[in-house]
Amino acid sequence: MSVIRVIIVEDSDDDMLLVLRALKKGGYEPVHIRVETREELQKALRDDNWQIIISDHAMPKFSAPEALKVLKESGRDIPFIIVSGTIGEDVAVEAMKTGAHDYIMKDNLVRLAPAVERELRDAEVRREHKRYEEQLEFLSLHDQLTGLYNRIYFENELKRLEGGREYPVMIISADLDGLKLINNTLGQKEGDRVLKICAELLGSLLRKGDILARVGGDEFVALIPRAIDIEGDRLVSAVRDKVEDYNQHNNNNFPINISLGYAVSYDQTQSLEETLKHANNNMLLDKQNRSESTCNQVVNALLAALSERDYIANGHADRLQELCLKVGKRVGLDKQRLTALSLFAQVHDLGKVGIPDSILFKNGSLTDEEWKIMRQHPEKGYRIAQASPDLAHIADLILRHHEKWNGKGYPLGLKEEEIPLECRILSIVDAYDAMTNDRPYRKAKTREEAVAELKACAGAQFDPKLVKVFLEIL
Repeated sequence: MSVIRVIIVEDSDDDMLLVLRALKKGGYEPVHIRVETREELQKALRDDNWQIIISDHAMPKFSAPEALKVLKESGRDIPFIIVSGTIGEDVAVEAMKTGAHDYIMKDNLVRLAPAVERELRDAEVRREHKRYEEQLEFLSLHDQLTGLYNRIYFENELKRLEGGREYPVMIISADLDGLKLINNTLGQKEGDRVLKICAELLGSLLRKGDILARVGGDEFVALIPRAIDIEGDRLVSAVRDKVEDYNQHNNNNFPINISLGYAVSYDQTQSLEETLKHANNNMLLDKQNRSESTCNQVVNALLAALSERDYIANGHADRLQELCLKVGKRVGLDKQRLTALSLFAQVHDLGKVGIPDSILFKNGSLTDEEWKIMRQHPEKGYRIAQASPDLAHIADLILRHHEKWNGKGYPLGLKEEEIPLECRILSIVDAYDAMTNDRPYRKAKTREEAVAELKACAGAQFDPKLVKVFLEIL
C-alpha cells in the first residue's frame, strides 16, 4: 500500500473514519491530521510534507471555501478535494472555480481513491512544470557556471538604480588575471574551477542585498547601492587580503590573481554608466601595475606543478643544465646565450603541465591520439613563456625544442641549421639523460647503449657535429 499524508478538514469522527476507510480500500495507507478551524489548518500547512487536503464543505466553525482561502494564502500547491453529503451542483461548480480540484458525495466514496491518485499525479506534473520554469528563469538571469547574476540582470539593475533613491552607488570592477593562460595550458576545466573560486572570494565580502555579476569570460562587477558607510579602498583591500589568504592556504592549487577598481556615484549628477567606466578604467590601471608580478606568479605556479610531476624534480633539470652549458661553452656561445640556454634547459618542458597524467606516465606506447596531445606541449610552453617577462626571450626556443635535424620533428618541421643552436644542443642532452634514467614506460639504458643510440641517430634526429662535441665532453 502507498503511504499518503492527508489533512482532513472535518468535524465528525464518523465521517473522518469513512474517508480513511475509503482511502485504505483504494490501496493507500493514510497518515492523517484532522483540523476544524482556520488556525489549525494554518498550523498544519507549515509542514511541507502534507500531500493532499480532503475537506467537508460546511461545518459549524469552518468551511471548504474558507479552507481554500487559507491554502491560497499559504502559497502551497496541494490538491484539494471536497467530500460532502449536502453539496449541490451549483455550489460544487463554484467551489471548483475557487480552487477545489474535485468534489465527491459522501454516498459515493468509491470515487475518492481514484480521484486522489489523479490529483496527486497532476500535482506532480504542475510541480515539475514549475521547477522547469524556475530553472529557465534562473538561467535567463544567472551565469550557469558560477551561479552569479549575468550581464542581462546587471544591466537591468543598473537602469533600475539610475536616478533612484539608493545613492551613493558604488561599482567594483574585477578581472580574473591569467584565465586565458590557464585555459590554454591546464584546460578549461581548471579555468572553470578558478572562476568559481574567484566568484566565491568576491561574493564573500559583499552584503546580502548587493549585486555581483559575471559580465564576461573573466570579468565580474559588483553593484553596491546605499554605500553610505562603505569605504572603497578598504573594501578592495579586504578582497586582496582574502585572495592572498586563499593562495597561502592552497599551495597545491593554481594561485588566484584579481585586478580591481572601483568608483562611486554620489547622486544623479553622475550617471551610473559613467561610474562603471571609471571603475573599469581603475581596474585596468591596477592590472597594468600588477601585470609583471602576476605573470611571474602564474608561471611560477606552473613550474611548481611541473616539478611535482617529476619533470624538474629528481635532478633532471639540473643534469640538463650542466651538460647543456658544457656543450654551449665548447661551441663558443657568449654569456648572454649561455644564460638563456641555462634557463631553457630548466623550463623547456613547461608545456607538459597541460598534458594529462594518464598520457605523461603511461606504461607502454602512446596511441596516435595520445601522441597528438603530447605533441601540443611545445606550443603550450611557448604560450606560457610569452606571458612571462622572465621567459619571453626563450619562448621561441621552447616552441622549437622538438625539431629534428632531418626536418621530421614538430611542431614546425624545421631542419638542420633552421633549428636554433640551443635547441639542437638540448635535443642531444635531453635524449641522453632520458635514455640513462628510468622512465614510466622503460628502464634506463647503460651509458654505452645511450652513446651508441646517439651515434646511430646523428644526421637524422641530431646535429652530427654537435653529437661529436657532446661525446667528447662525456
